[in-house]
Amino acid sequence: MILVDAHEDIAYNALRFGRDYRRSAYEIRQIEQGTSANGIATTGLPNALLGRMAVVFSTIFTAPKGSSTMLADSPTYETPRQAYELATRQWDYYQRLVDESDQIHLITTGKDLDKVLATWADDAPADKRLQGFVLLMENADPILEPKQFEEWYERGVRVVGPAWVASRYCGGTSMPGGLTDLGRELLDVLANFKAILDLSHMAEQAFLEALEAYEGDVIIASHSNPRKFRNTDRHLSDQMIRLLAERDGVMGIVPYNNFLSDTWRAGDRKSDLPLTVVIDAMDHVCQVTGSAQHVGIGSDFDGGFGSASIPDGLDTVTDLFSISAALRTRGYSESDIEAIMGGNFLRKLRQALP
Repeated sequence: MILVDAHEDIAYNALRFGRDYRRSAYEIRQIEQGTSANGIATTGLPNALLGRMAVVFSTIFTAPKGSSTMLADSPTYETPRQAYELATRQWDYYQRLVDESDQIHLITTGKDLDKVLATWADDAPADKRLQGFVLLMENADPILEPKQFEEWYERGVRVVGPAWVASRYCGGTSMPGGLTDLGRELLDVLANFKAILDLSHMAEQAFLEALEAYEGDVIIASHSNPRKFRNTDRHLSDQMIRLLAERDGVMGIVPYNNFLSDTWRAGDRKSDLPLTVVIDAMDHVCQVTGSAQHVGIGSDFDGGFGSASIPDGLDTVTDLFSISAALRTRGYSESDIEAIMGGNFLRKLRQALP
């Protein structure tokens, strides 16, 4: 069994906080000595490989100036060209990682995916295992105009989330609104390239319009939780979950306490939320959709929070694999556990990759 994580801000953490992904989370903690504004580090390639994380959707994330949740000195943009430049720096970082590490492989085709997964076969040596990066653009403003997505596709971007907060393409978190004319044009272009559309962070109106308008085969919500657990527009209502499942979509559950509880706040005890709450969220999706085929993991680890803000029983990405044992205790079959841990997102990748 392997794990697929559908959302990690690896390049942003490297460029904003100096976190070298090739180091373990424990090394990063020693270097930072608790000084990082991004919380206690949870991610690093050694931890991911130990936790059998074979594939990670690695983001190209940009934020507009004035975003209330961004740190004061974070790099932000005011124009599409500035967004493009910020995104290009993150893309450059991923290229360097791939070039300089013999255990990271960029996944742009089905053959790339097969190459990565072959290194996780039972008879494959552990020291030869690869982690595959699937590039996910979180917020589409770096796409200067819809037809310019061709450049990003050639660079390896296979997943696009049109919004974080509102973008030129649609409404976003805390900024209600639907698809703009430019957004509808972007969806047409993405469909032509068979790109994966990521609905996370899209405002509810835009989410619903995109489900109806997108003519591509593959739609996901890379890192969104059910509103039953955190009732904000950042997450998905049961109706949105059902409609996503009708398109055979998959949503990645975020093991972040503030996304799993209406009452937990930064500074509260980690032990207030046990790992079972993550299983509750996954089970809720399965009950709403009637299937285990529409839920996975989208950790968003080190995406603005650290180890002190994730459920009790989790410390680094290594521990995400313990979700499989918790699902087993809950009575899930081995085939359903494999689907939730990685198989569902692998199914979406195989549909989309050339």
